[in-house]
Amino acid sequence: MLINCVAYQEGKKLSDIPVEDISEHLKEPETFVWVALRDPIQAELLTMQEEFGLHELAVEDAARGHQRPKMEEYGDCIFVIVHIVELNGDELNAGELAIFAGPNYVLSVRRDANQGFLGVRARAEREPHQLRKGSGFVLYALVDAVVDRYFPVVDMLESELESIEDHIFGQKGEQRANVERLYALKRKSQVLRHAVVPLMDAVGRLHGGRVPGVVAETQDYFRDVHDHLLRILGRLDAVRDTINTAIQVTLSMVAIDENDVSKKLASYAAIFAVFTAFAGIWGMNFEFMPELKWKYGYPAALCVMGGVCYYMYRRFKKAGWL
Repeated sequence: MLINCVAYQEGKKLSDIPVEDISEHLKEPETFVWVALRDPIQAELLTMQEEFGLHELAVEDAARGHQRPKMEEYGDCIFVIVHIVELNGDELNAGELAIFAGPNYVLSVRRDANQGFLGVRARAEREPHQLRKGSGFVLYALVDAVVDRYFPVVDMLESELESIEDHIFGQKGEQRANVERLYALKRKSQVLRHAVVPLMDAVGRLHGGRVPGVVAETQDYFRDVHDHLLRILGRLDAVRDTINTAIQVTLSMVAIDENDVSKKLASYAAIFAVFTAFAGIWGMNFEFMPELKWKYGYPAALCVMGGVCYYMYRRFKKAGWL
């Protein structure tokens, strides 16, 4: 679906143009065309390929979707893919943005993402001195907008992790639920990590050293985007390490609880073993046992057994086993 098709000249918006006039505007000096598509069908992409002269392999990647974040050069055109990670309640929605940036055009293809980039276009149009830099600045503005949307996701991951940590030392019996929440949080962090790490490599090729001509005047901007990605990756690494530590602590607490149960069972087993041993000895009923003829033998035996069991109970209690 076509969202926008706009021609700009010397950093100022000329007008919205029909798709069939794109190739004509590309011939005009100091002019570039910015087109935005959302979930396009194959016919729309083929039309854009014809109007802009796009490479068929790049168009195939944009049409197929589910690509790894990357940056590729096809002649004087840059093809960039970034992952859009959005918050959808407690879950993460992963979309994709494919960007074709040539000397005098930008084509963005958005897939499986709810939030658009109309705000990016509006901000760029308010800064004509930046738009004069052409498609390189538009490419930066789109990538920067995607990266900025990563920060609320990281904030959510950190907040959820803190909430789980508060429950780790809470009521007993919640360990299983805590581990499940930690693993779910780890999967969410991996979704964002898979978007950030490859994108760092792609953006790293757009500043410093040899860079494509399209971004020659915007290298400093992409360096700033790279710095943002480094910050996000550092926070993600901290979240991942904390999750691993929290999982180990939770599993250790489960082992401690099981050890406490084992101690209690062992203590009561030892007490009843003594009781059973005394009862077994006095219950053999041999003929020449002095206690058999003693008037107070039975109550004395019960007192001895009870006293020994009580003594062992006190010892286990003092040792913290009961």
